[in-house]
Amino acid sequence: MSSTELSGTPAAAAAVAPTVSAVRVVEGEELGSVELPGLTLTVRSRPTAARGLDPALYVHGLGGSSRNWSALMPLLGDRVDGKAVDLPGFGESPPPDDGDYSVTGHARAVIRLLDAEPRGPVHLFGNSLGGAVATRVAAVRPDLVRTLTLISPALPEIRVQRPAVPTGLLALPGIASLFARLTREWTAEQRTRGVMALCYGDPARISEEAFRHAVAEMERRLELPYFWDAMARSARGIVDAYTLGGQHGLWRQAERVLAPTLLVYGGRDQLVSYRMARRASAAFRDSRLLTLPDAGHVAMMEYPEAIAQAFRELLDERGGS
Repeated sequence: MSSTELSGTPAAAAAVAPTVSAVRVVEGEELGSVELPGLTLTVRSRPTAARGLDPALYVHGLGGSSRNWSALMPLLGDRVDGKAVDLPGFGESPPPDDGDYSVTGHARAVIRLLDAEPRGPVHLFGNSLGGAVATRVAAVRPDLVRTLTLISPALPEIRVQRPAVPTGLLALPGIASLFARLTREWTAEQRTRGVMALCYGDPARISEEAFRHAVAEMERRLELPYFWDAMARSARGIVDAYTLGGQHGLWRQAERVLAPTLLVYGGRDQLVSYRMARRASAAFRDSRLLTLPDAGHVAMMEYPEAIAQAFRELLDERGGS
């Protein structure tokens, strides 16, 4: 394993896409690269306010990146030593050598990262796909997880909301390439507005500066030759996880989680139904529920202060740092 500060694109990603724009780093953040056999992961971090804080790891959702946590991380910098990972094929992390984008594959990447960095068990955060990944990690490796915070986790629903259907369709063979061709003329601004309309409870709350940064990130993603493949295979991984039963089913694994769990659901979430909050509260044995009526699918970007406060209360309750 090696961990180095990045000034641009990792060597492995550069070899695949040498013309890709440099990733944006928010002031106070650093990017590092962790190299594992068959896998290179980019990790975003911030200097901590004090030494000896409990470690935390943040895991983004489908189509996202570690930047999705840039609003929340500094709010918890006095309580945890936080790092956010780019899952394989997203953000600055190149595709995995084995091409495994399943929920289990992403969970395995997170586990390997945690095993490689001797930071001890972490406070694990996950949003959407990252929530499903974090649930699996906490279930199969309880020794790695101190607490679990899930924001709109992608756990199986019988009645999927209509706006979430296109994401599921990406899992079908050929659909991603077809969609890429049909939307070839769409600008990055149009794509970004579409994503924000889908993911935010109220897109009007997004500042002009935040929108410009999101457009720049979208432009960068579209330069990646593996972008649509990573999206399609990861979407297929979510669909497969939804249909998996028995002890490997995500709801069965949720019941096995031992870590104190904070669940966050948005009342305007178009991708993960607000009604799933009740089922999740019953499934996770040691859970607390935060409902945000005006939030959408990415509450940590919309209402980071509310989530930070709820997490602080969880730490105080369990006597954490």
